[in-house]
Amino acid sequence: MALVDSTDRPSDNNGLSGPGSSAVDLVLLAAPRGFCAGVEMAIKALAWMLRAFEPPVYCYHEIVHNQRVVARFEDQGVIFVDDISEVPEGMPIMLSAHGSAPEVAAQARQRASYVVDAVCPLVTKVHHEVKVRAGKGYRIVYVGHEGHEEAVGTMAVAPDSIDRVESVSEVEALVDPGVPVALLAQTTLSHRDWEDVADAVKARFDDVWTPGRSDLCFATTNRQAALTLIAPRCDAVVVIGSENSSNTRALERLAVGAGSGRVVRVNGPDELPNDLRGVVGVTAGASAPEELVESVISRLAPTGGVEEVRYTDEDEYFPPPRNLRDLLNGVGAMAAFALGGPAAAASSADDRSLTASEVLDQFQSSTVD
Repeated sequence: MALVDSTDRPSDNNGLSGPGSSAVDLVLLAAPRGFCAGVEMAIKALAWMLRAFEPPVYCYHEIVHNQRVVARFEDQGVIFVDDISEVPEGMPIMLSAHGSAPEVAAQARQRASYVVDAVCPLVTKVHHEVKVRAGKGYRIVYVGHEGHEEAVGTMAVAPDSIDRVESVSEVEALVDPGVPVALLAQTTLSHRDWEDVADAVKARFDDVWTPGRSDLCFATTNRQAALTLIAPRCDAVVVIGSENSSNTRALERLAVGAGSGRVVRVNGPDELPNDLRGVVGVTAGASAPEELVESVISRLAPTGGVEEVRYTDEDEYFPPPRNLRDLLNGVGAMAAFALGGPAAAASSADDRSLTASEVLDQFQSSTVD
């Protein structure tokens, strides 16, 4: 986004009552923030399904954990379900970015006319690790949040070989299985959620196997590291994202422990409290679009402008699922989606040049028109 300068700030604060022009002195903006590569892929994949098939298109679970994104897709004809049996036979189905249980994927293939699995590749990696370790006779200790879609889907890969924990006390309550132990994790955990529990597992059992590369999502880790750079300098930190987003809540907890005087989580600018003052930090969970960041900063209206504090650059890219790419290239829908280009121009490059935020903006524009 373009950084906000106080001289460009609307004098009426977009017509919203909020902190006011004299209350917030400076916004420290964390970078990276917002959409990760997995979310980018999933949002664009679902948008393409809407171009390839007549609505409604069905999606198993929320495509990503963000209220505004889900509502935008619902406006375009996507129906989100929590059980594949809710989908009429012969309709197209997308499986969400959080990963699905093997039996759910099988049920979707039996029921649907077309299935696209938008699971994040990092979650697929963990599913593979579970399958391989279980097949080799390991007892798997999986660190993850109870009821979270990613945890539910991962545990279903080998339900008889896995125990889920999320606290040291739960680790201590585990029975020694008498076989080698493998330690795996939900990708969206914070390091603080992970470290103490992982240490407890390693202390509890001998020769614990862990993957050569951490299961924790690089994007989640980067957003947390960026937040730690700004939190000690802030009178308050605003975390943008939905309550059911694990990585958003991890950011919220991290800000509390990193020295910020006050932490608030909001879905959008309309939820900002009216008494924020001084230096305010802003970050966003991996499912939150950049338009929300921009609108929150506009509402805060800092008199001293915005200082972006960057921890690292991200250039990771996850291409859409192969079967969807093949379908779109075959019917020319990709070219039509890529801002009306000719069918002959369709290529995988179109996807990389178009961001998920631009996709959502197109939906908003088509709704207004």
